[in-house]
Amino acid sequence: MFEYFPTHYSWNMGLLMAAQLGGEMSEIDEACRPLQEIAKRPNAKDDPEAQAAWLTQWEKLARKVEGFAKRDEAAGHALTAGKKYLRACAYFFSAERMAGHASPKKMELYRAMVECFNRGVRLRREPIEAVEIPYEGTTLDALYYRAPGAGRKPVMIHFDGFDVTKEWMHLCGISREFAARGISTLMVDHPGVGSTLRIKHIPVNFDSERWATAAIDWLEKREDADAKRVGVIAMSLGGYYAPRAAAFEKRLAACIAWGARWDNKGSHGRILRDPNAARSVTGWVDHALWYYGAKTTDEAYEKICRMTLEGVADRITCPILVAHGAGDRQVPLEQAERTIREAVNSPRAELRLFDAEEGGAEHVGGDLFSPTMDFMADWAADVLKAQAAA
Repeated sequence: MFEYFPTHYSWNMGLLMAAQLGGEMSEIDEACRPLQEIAKRPNAKDDPEAQAAWLTQWEKLARKVEGFAKRDEAAGHALTAGKKYLRACAYFFSAERMAGHASPKKMELYRAMVECFNRGVRLRREPIEAVEIPYEGTTLDALYYRAPGAGRKPVMIHFDGFDVTKEWMHLCGISREFAARGISTLMVDHPGVGSTLRIKHIPVNFDSERWATAAIDWLEKREDADAKRVGVIAMSLGGYYAPRAAAFEKRLAACIAWGARWDNKGSHGRILRDPNAARSVTGWVDHALWYYGAKTTDEAYEKICRMTLEGVADRITCPILVAHGAGDRQVPLEQAERTIREAVNSPRAELRLFDAEEGGAEHVGGDLFSPTMDFMADWAADVLKAQAAA
């Protein structure tokens, strides 16, 4: 993995995400070069001053690129402006993801990110629709990316994990890969992520089939969706959410765990207690309390321990793929192997490992997304019998 900050895992992953969401390396270097000496400090991973510097640098870059986008939009160059807005969105996301939830900056950066995203996809004329999915007395905000061509299309429902959003899901490119193979994508801010946590204040719940049921109910009313060919994909902690949903929501025809998560006690439970563990974001414990809706680390630990595929995986009766990085520092390989080993009633249970030579060896392929995404998109097209438009 390219490690711009040799001693700072969270910042390295954040930088690589920005690059793979469409960021430009020269701009990323502009934001990160002043952070290199700060990253070398012994306490940089937990130092509030270091985190403030990260936010300052990335917000500065995001607002600069947003300014260029506004200039191009005013000049009537919609496509060019849209491209810059989406790049600014990636940079705002890079800042927001590391901000503590109690900081006013969190919502300021989040709203700027969403605004840039919405302007970008509109100006680029992307076939994406902002929708609301009815869910237990409220709604879940989602993005529906339509595959080209007429008729009903298979759909992949995309859930998240611990610390990204539906906008991130689209920017990473997975929905475009599905669409190229004739599959639409419904990207959902489920409980614990995105607007559902930030605006509606709904923390995560362990029984992800509730979100899947709401999504399929919504898709069944769409004239452009084939409700008999709907799969679910989720990344990171979603390696638990997608298999759990497939086990209990029998209308799902395929399941992809983008990174395994057999037993969250062995991942987030361990990370919660070990300050030296590889943590996806700075301020990880603070984010975990917010995400799980817990007041104490003991309460968070109890909720983490409820997330297990023990007694669940054998209920999966659709095809399942686990795509896992062989060098994942957050989730042990054994969790990927066990998920497939225990999915005894799936007609097609596959584990696909990605190593350093091919790329995608880190957590959810964070070092290089494309090998993992290409394989998952091909697998989904095979299972859902999708056909790309002529």
